[in-house]
Amino acid sequence: MSPTLLPMPDFFMTLLPLLCLMLVHLFAYRLTFLEGIPRSVWLSGAGGVSVAYVFLHLFPELQEGQAHVQHAAQNKGLFFLKHHIYLMTLVGLVVFYGLERFAITSRKGGKGDTAETPASVFWVHIGSFTLYNALIGYLLHKREEQNVEEVLFYLVAMALHFLVNDYGLREHHKNRYRTIGRWILVTALAVGWGVGLSIEVSEAATALLLAFLAGGVVLNVLKEELPEERKSRFSAFLLGTGLYAGLLLLL
Repeated sequence: MSPTLLPMPDFFMTLLPLLCLMLVHLFAYRLTFLEGIPRSVWLSGAGGVSVAYVFLHLFPELQEGQAHVQHAAQNKGLFFLKHHIYLMTLVGLVVFYGLERFAITSRKGGKGDTAETPASVFWVHIGSFTLYNALIGYLLHKREEQNVEEVLFYLVAMALHFLVNDYGLREHHKNRYRTIGRWILVTALAVGWGVGLSIEVSEAATALLLAFLAGGVVLNVLKEELPEERKSRFSAFLLGTGLYAGLLLLL
């Protein structure tokens, strides 16, 4: 790793999106129209946007990053590993699936909407999303290395993804998330972004981080959409996916 500082214009190109993402975590709980059953069309649409970004923007980028990862793996003698990028995507998906099951099973015994996870589960869950958010903050700098358009696509997809995540975390952890959890996640974003100001990892490591993020995004969206009791809006999910996919393909 080699220290590097962003030029001033690039500094602001990533700082402004960072502030926008932080505001989503801080004020998402005030959007009361997103709550209730059936699931809000806005949440389903936001999930569709996030998934479209992963499949049409991140996955093609990961395919390009596979060459860097494979070269690095061969240098370390790891010839037995193939499709390293997609393996990391699978790891991201499995990790967040496990965390979701952990949170759900810990709530059993509570009554309906009042069921809340124990404090120990809260800290494990929030700790994992802290690393997730730090990664998202760090990768803002990787979007900036391409162009302003890439930063905007990333900002929109991640901001809407945070709305989906916040709703799920509030459902699991109730007031504990609102009073403590969201502030931790906001701080994690800033820390990840700050690390990106002075430290730049290799192309191979960046590709692996993006792969983990891609797997996490897909799982965190679908886990909110699929449960039957949510009465999710497939039409809204489809609309969000289609509109953002069209935008990504056209621009």
